[in-house]
Amino acid sequence: MHYKYCPECGTKLIPHPAGDDGDVPYCPNCNRMWFDSFSDCVLVLVYDEFDELALSSQWYLPKQFASFTTGFMKPGETAEEAAAREVQEELGLTLQSVTYAGTYWFDYNSQLMHGFIGCAKKAPLHLSTEVQSAKWVPAAEVPGVMLPDFPGNAAMTVFRQYITSRGLPMPDIQTMTPEQQKQMMRTTKEKIGSK
Repeated sequence: MHYKYCPECGTKLIPHPAGDDGDVPYCPNCNRMWFDSFSDCVLVLVYDEFDELALSSQWYLPKQFASFTTGFMKPGETAEEAAAREVQEELGLTLQSVTYAGTYWFDYNSQLMHGFIGCAKKAPLHLSTEVQSAKWVPAAEVPGVMLPDFPGNAAMTVFRQYITSRGLPMPDIQTMTPEQQKQMMRTTKEKIGSK
């Protein structure tokens, strides 16, 4: 988010030099700089002892696709704690282990995604109200259920890391054309805007 008005007093911000960062929005009333901010989120690939992955469908995804568990970090929470909490909340599973799988910028919503690969014992999935449906899917079948790959698709990047780390054969992964990606983003934006 790029600040135009001071979140504390409402004064219109003015550019102010901030060393190497160049001009930064500044409130002359509060004597405070307001650096651009963004949301930190987690994306968690959950697998079980049979190399099946927990995929869920939510209202903002096209109906034919599912994805990994995602969610926003809360203040005071580490990324690892957020990953475990989101999996527990959305799927009713407790992670036995969690491995960091990198950070990914999601330009569409100005979010920094913290990727994780988490292991949980296979169990029935107990869904939160945010999740429309979820199921365990064999790793080899995941690319047919998830959104096709496109530049910046953190989920497929984490999936490739998982496949490599487990020594599994890499399945064929579909790729979206730039036009398909634009259409999918427009549709998703319309769904989010209508909520």
